[in-house]
Amino acid sequence: MTVVTLGAHILDVLARPVQGIPDGQDTVVVDEIRVTAAGAAAGTAVALARLGNEVISVGAIGDDDLGDLLVTIMDRNGVDVTGLVRRTSDQTSASILPIRPDGGRPSFHVPGANLTLTAGAVGPGLLGAASVVHLGGPDVTFGLNNPAFFGMLAAARETGTVVTMDLLSNMPDLLTGAAAFLPHVDHFLPNEEQAALMTGEDDPEKAAAALLSQGPGTVVVTLGGDGSLVATAEDVHRIPILPVDVVDTTGCGDAYCAGYITGLVHGKDVLESALWGTAAAATVAQGLGSDARLTDLDAVLALLG
Repeated sequence: MTVVTLGAHILDVLARPVQGIPDGQDTVVVDEIRVTAAGAAAGTAVALARLGNEVISVGAIGDDDLGDLLVTIMDRNGVDVTGLVRRTSDQTSASILPIRPDGGRPSFHVPGANLTLTAGAVGPGLLGAASVVHLGGPDVTFGLNNPAFFGMLAAARETGTVVTMDLLSNMPDLLTGAAAFLPHVDHFLPNEEQAALMTGEDDPEKAAAALLSQGPGTVVVTLGGDGSLVATAEDVHRIPILPVDVVDTTGCGDAYCAGYITGLVHGKDVLESALWGTAAAATVAQGLGSDARLTDLDAVLALLG
């Protein structure tokens, strides 16, 4: 069964551990530098592929060296990249992340071609043929925020396609725009800060309730070190984190989404799917980058005992 990831595609360059930016022309020797596919669509696509899913990724990237590298990384991981459109006037979105010893991840970021994505990039019938469509970062691919694309989502859902959504930014104006997608989404997976900014509710349970009232059947709020909260119209459950040695938190949200979606594809309920997401996020947290240590589904599920 196919999963379509649609939205933000970013190339990440990561280094660890970084205590600070050196003065002048000074050089700091670090333990590790990696380049990964990242972003709420591309990072999730790679994680989904490693968990055994058939994945097609749709987005906009630059016609540049960064784009070539991103395509190579995704293709090497088994992601179908034929849905990526190349832009000659915009660079591929990219980030440089100096990872602190505690796993924190400040970033230098270029939005790039992500801002140019429109419904025209989505092939006819693609969404309806998918088991799951994952909207990864519609807050930064706001060209999709139009009636034509919402009609495509509605048509796909009528044929049985499940729609999930995650966000990329913590910018209030962008998150307000992303709320327009909620009536067309079955499962929404924001982090705690995003949920609070979208609803004005600091309590994640109240924020989840407010988001449920806007359309999704399930809202999963990721809470960082406090785990996650799974809310439906019937009840609310807390899922604790799995204890691991954290190296880097980059991509943990994308991995959580990938594990959650994989659970849905395997016919699991939302609580079991959230456990799969928790295990995928815990796996990624143990290494550098959005795909770190993520080998296959069996290895992820082994963390659950």
